Amino acid sequence: MGCVKLFENYLPKRPYHTDDLVSGLKINKKEKAKFARLVQPNGPTHRYWMVFDLDRSNAGMHWDDVGAPAPNLIARNPANGHAHLLYLLQTPIRTAIDGKTAPLRYAAAIEAALRNLLGADRGYSGLICKNPINSHWIVQEWESSPYTLDDLADYIDLTPEKAKEKPVEDYGLGRNCMLFDELRAWAYKAIRQGWPDYNQWLNACLDRAIGYNVNFSTPLDISEVKHTAKSVAKWTHRNFTRGTFDDYVARTHTSEIQAFRGSLNGKSKRLKGIDMLASGATVNQVSQELQVSHRTVYRWVKKQ
Repeated sequence: MGCVKLFENYLPKRPYHTDDLVSGLKINKKEKAKFARLVQPNGPTHRYWMVFDLDRSNAGMHWDDVGAPAPNLIARNPANGHAHLLYLLQTPIRTAIDGKTAPLRYAAAIEAALRNLLGADRGYSGLICKNPINSHWIVQEWESSPYTLDDLADYIDLTPEKAKEKPVEDYGLGRNCMLFDELRAWAYKAIRQGWPDYNQWLNACLDRAIGYNVNFSTPLDISEVKHTAKSVAKWTHRNFTRGTFDDYVARTHTSEIQAFRGSLNGKSKRLKGIDMLASGATVNQVSQELQVSHRTVYRWVKKQ
């Protein structure tokens, strides 16, 4: 199956689309939206394509000049040569926070490094792209097979271990990581202010998430923000209750917290870590005190 057909298959059920950005974006069923000049390639919960925007006359072959991997698809403007380069992922990255965070962070580091290698537009939001189904664009298929993250990482000398050392960037998938980290850190403490019911808490998380999102140089689409807010709200409301917190506080005093944690010999490190997070400790503090990696602490959070 060709990559253009795969592009069509992986389109969201109701993607954003338009023939003219001046007239604004519309939302329709895929069967109608797929014929537009510009269309949304990825939904709010899964990333099938990494898309890069090159505003240069030789965009169609620039990837080869800089030693980047061959795109699966290139959709090029016949008037000026500017193009969108599309890389298909063999395993889509789940951007909703109930997915695994390690692949998301690895993918974010790869995406940022490829953007730098290609010299792609940092301001490109990734929400919509030149539609390779539409005959308005000059479309080329260079690579027929989808890429694994490791395949792409080979071109930029980036291993999962090196990716963990790199700070998350305010670009592409990095925004999903940053939004989750900031929202979760706030939620662990804020939920204790009145113990709201779920609908109140969901609205509070959404308001906070929107506030964080507008500070990104290129904000995420609101649908992605809503998915992240719902994920954080659901987990914290289920796990951080007045009863569990009061029980924890009843057994500890601020000056005795360190001693109490050391006395929990019967508890696993994971449960100790959850207790610490519930009391307001950061991921970094939990990692240092329990001598575990940040990745392990994030995994404890996700499994609750």
